[in-house]
Amino acid sequence: MKKFVLIDGNAIVHRAYHALPNLSTKEGTATNAVYGFFAMITKIINDLKPDYFVVCFDRGKPTFRKSLYVGYQATRPKMDDGLSGQFKLIHEALEKAKVEIFEIDGYEADDLIGTLATQASVDKDLETIIVTGDRDLLQLVDDNVKILAPIVGITKMILFDSEKVQEKYGLHPHQFIDYKALVGDNSDNYPGVTGVGPKTAANLLHKYETFENLYSHLSDLPQNLSLKLATDAEQAALAKKLATIVRDAPITLELGKASMKNFNTKDLYEYFNKLGMRSLVGKIKLEEQKAEEEKKKEPDQLDLL
Repeated sequence: MKKFVLIDGNAIVHRAYHALPNLSTKEGTATNAVYGFFAMITKIINDLKPDYFVVCFDRGKPTFRKSLYVGYQATRPKMDDGLSGQFKLIHEALEKAKVEIFEIDGYEADDLIGTLATQASVDKDLETIIVTGDRDLLQLVDDNVKILAPIVGITKMILFDSEKVQEKYGLHPHQFIDYKALVGDNSDNYPGVTGVGPKTAANLLHKYETFENLYSHLSDLPQNLSLKLATDAEQAALAKKLATIVRDAPITLELGKASMKNFNTKDLYEYFNKLGMRSLVGKIKLEEQKAEEEKKKEPDQLDLL
């Protein structure tokens, strides 16, 4: 099968920034997130050898979820000054490399990833691999879609298919939306059902499978639990809307534009050299050399957990 790799730009940039020590140009411009981001995606490209590759970003403006719930993500701290400026550098570097970038007003990167993965799934001979540290995206996993998630720094990663999701979390991928409806999300700052925690939510979904089926059987539950669910029914329904990744955002996947045949390492290297990041160029070339050596080995082994 051909491979389509979708990078959750914001999640991976944030991870790179917090995983690496401070780095900067001679002029004092911070570059640790740039270094970590490109070191990480270079390894991913060399390990997975995708045929198609795109990066999705948040636009950094309020999305439709904010209009649904004014408190959405309201408690998130302001982005570090040392990180915010690096997004521009990363965008410029991706443009030099001729990498397709998706970002639009009103939608999060998650929604763009969900939309592109859904469009790609029309081709049953195309495997989609989403690279992200955001577990919300596990709801997208199916026969054609997998999640590659960092677990240690920017190098060790774990690949989630449907079986791995169930093994790790005890839930089917599609149940993550219903799970969030019941427990809410502290990171995105929206409540679920007051007094219903992760264990209770998982147990309820094991028995009733879906949010809707659970609410149609409230009379079968212990009175105190039934009361909690009934009292916060509207709140839980809103949480489900907030947790659900959009799969029909107004974007279109054109595989020709996303082809790795377009990847321009020459201009990318020149850009890194301009930033004084010659060690990153050396690291990327070393990874490329390792990838070439791996091609000669049998069987082909990926350095993924």
